[in-house]
Amino acid sequence: MRVGALRERHPGENRVAMTPASAQDIRKLGHECHVEAGAGEHAGFSDDAYREAGVTVHPDPASLVQASDVVVKVRPPEPEEIALLREGQTLIAFFYPGQNPELLEAARATGATVIAMDMVPRISRAQKMDALSSMANIAGYRAVIEAGANFGRFFTGQVTAAGKVPPAQVLVIGAGVAGLAAIGTATSLGAVVHAFDVRPEVAEQIESMGASFVFLEFEPTQDGAATGGYAAPSSPEFREKQLAKFRELAPNMDIVITTALIPGRPAPVLWTADMVRMMKPGSVIVDLAAERGGNCEVTVPDEKFVTENGVTIVGYTDFPSRMAAQASTLYSTNIRHMLTDLTPGKDGQIVQNMEDDVIRGATVANAGAVTWPPPPPKIAAIAAAPRKVVKAPELTPAERRQQEIVAFQGETRRQVIMLAVGTVVLGLIGLYAPATFMSHFIVFALACFVGFQVIWSVSHSLHTPLMAVTNAISGIIILGALLQVGSGHWLIVILSAISILIASINIVGGFLVTRRMLAMFQRS
Repeated sequence: MRVGALRERHPGENRVAMTPASAQDIRKLGHECHVEAGAGEHAGFSDDAYREAGVTVHPDPASLVQASDVVVKVRPPEPEEIALLREGQTLIAFFYPGQNPELLEAARATGATVIAMDMVPRISRAQKMDALSSMANIAGYRAVIEAGANFGRFFTGQVTAAGKVPPAQVLVIGAGVAGLAAIGTATSLGAVVHAFDVRPEVAEQIESMGASFVFLEFEPTQDGAATGGYAAPSSPEFREKQLAKFRELAPNMDIVITTALIPGRPAPVLWTADMVRMMKPGSVIVDLAAERGGNCEVTVPDEKFVTENGVTIVGYTDFPSRMAAQASTLYSTNIRHMLTDLTPGKDGQIVQNMEDDVIRGATVANAGAVTWPPPPPKIAAIAAAPRKVVKAPELTPAERRQQEIVAFQGETRRQVIMLAVGTVVLGLIGLYAPATFMSHFIVFALACFVGFQVIWSVSHSLHTPLMAVTNAISGIIILGALLQVGSGHWLIVILSAISILIASINIVGGFLVTRRMLAMFQRS
């Protein structure tokens, strides 16, 4: 099978759907690779680099499409590119069928199969093909970098001889892939990060990355997550509470990064004009939803400007394209995995298995028919359903008191029995055991008590709890051996010395190993 990558013609688009490295991987699958001249130039991949990787370079899109069985690209195809397709071909690209009905109809009329990388279902098996997440990860990272380039201070707090610099206060709205990437980047730079999402179940993920989750005092009447792990539209009551919370936060935030999107809908307005006016001069807003209208009310797509009160608003729509080499590498890897699923046989021919959740979900046109929207996937989304917790019935104060009395009586009875048994055993030992045994028994009891207490009292920051147990046993051995080493019998002296040596090696070695393990987690 022949796979060809078109050059992107959208203004400012620097990515490419096939890199020289991914071409080599595709060739290992048994396919031929083709590319249009200049396709990788803006991403740093020259035509000569493609030729060295065994890729055939074509001078124009017509010859490339003619020579290819599968055509791959990044952006939705232009009308003139659609016109080049023929029946039996496969096109793989971002397509956004809900926003491009005319383009979808034109593709259907050609008889070609169209696979939209933006329609890959978010199930566990499809993560390797999830191009939206790959690009969102880059966009979230780049958003923080753009914010830092326009912010006039450090992200991290510093104490210098010239004075104290407080850390930047960052608010991330939306904790999807882009939001979590932004949180991780801002946290690693030392900022104090706050994050909000309509899905309360992501609070644990946010806090695990070092940010604080912004809670609303609101009892939700609906689930905040829609099918596929995306956020669902909020109720008017929830939206009012949400906006009120943002107005409360606005005067204290230095940087706001918005990432909220709802599939098939314009971006919800979450940061209004009055919130912008409340922010301090020098603050920065980076709107990752600018291409869909923007989460900030005053965002201008593809532009960066400064408001009258000195707030910089960044509305770029090409964040992944600004890191073209990295984005192309990730996207081309997603394409390669899609090709692997499409060609399961050894003959390398495409098998359009419409019973496969991933292939069916991503296919928007096939055999002259529009196949979008797809049916719901048979496999559940990545997020697991919450477990049902069965609450125990409430007890009255009298019943609770009765339970406590019964438990206390049972524990007392067990302790009395154990003390009685211990007394009887010790009495029998004292009556019938020889004097030499009693002296050894006293040494053993003393070693157990003192040795355990000495080692166990050492802080666990110096040795792990598991090593504390083994070290305590070694301490018992050393103490007992020290008490016995003064015995007159030569055999006892030798055995005691050997015991002291081996147990000392165990304790010292345990501390050295723990210290080395702790050093692995220290920042250099």
